[in-house]
Amino acid sequence: MNTKSYKSHIDRNNLPQHIAIIMDGNGRWAKERGCDRLVGHQNGVVSVRKITEAATEIGIKYLTLYTFSTENWNRPQAEVDALMELLVENIVKETPTFHQNNIRLLAIGDLKRMPAHVAARLQQCIDETSVNTGLSLVLALSYSARWELTDAMQHLAQQVKDGTLQPEQITEQTISATLTTAGIPDPDLLIRTSGEVRISNFLLWQIAYSELYFTPTHWPDFREEELYKAIVDYQHRERRFGKTSEQITGK
Repeated sequence: MNTKSYKSHIDRNNLPQHIAIIMDGNGRWAKERGCDRLVGHQNGVVSVRKITEAATEIGIKYLTLYTFSTENWNRPQAEVDALMELLVENIVKETPTFHQNNIRLLAIGDLKRMPAHVAARLQQCIDETSVNTGLSLVLALSYSARWELTDAMQHLAQQVKDGTLQPEQITEQTISATLTTAGIPDPDLLIRTSGEVRISNFLLWQIAYSELYFTPTHWPDFREEELYKAIVDYQHRERRFGKTSEQITGK
């Protein structure tokens, strides 16, 4: 099935509202070509642009990209610095495109750890695009699910200590509202590229009922065709949320 036929098989009435992607394989892609890892990251940026445009065109409402994890701070400093500069460079470059395509930029994670100039430019783009009503592009930066859950529990514990919250008042809804993803619907579809079959500390609370899709394709090669293929695969699954098939289908 080619790109056109994958796209033509997508049911526009059954789209995942929220797609989250673990963008893996930039380094392996570069190594296979005898290139520096930064070249892989640069080509990965092209995939970000292509996938964002494709998601916007078909009507996806939320697209969350695992851009930089808290564990990534442990990488060689030269690579971290290059990634930060690549991030701010592309935020500046893409802001006009976000406006043209009615895209709203959001960010989740421990943003206090971001370099000041990166955080400032990121916040500027978030503010500038806040009026847009199309796709919400969510960048997970300095993010890990365990950090997020720990941070949320500390906030709730402080409220209990202050007497503004009773332990029995803590519900799933209370926890969700305290996470960095508050106000963002849980992902319907989680995609991971480059052949790894694990979650790697990403949105552990939010993906409780997400459909998981793993592909051997490295992120720099993950373009529109691969996205359409993942969506078609998603649409052939039966989402039961703990119920039986008969309850879902009514048969």
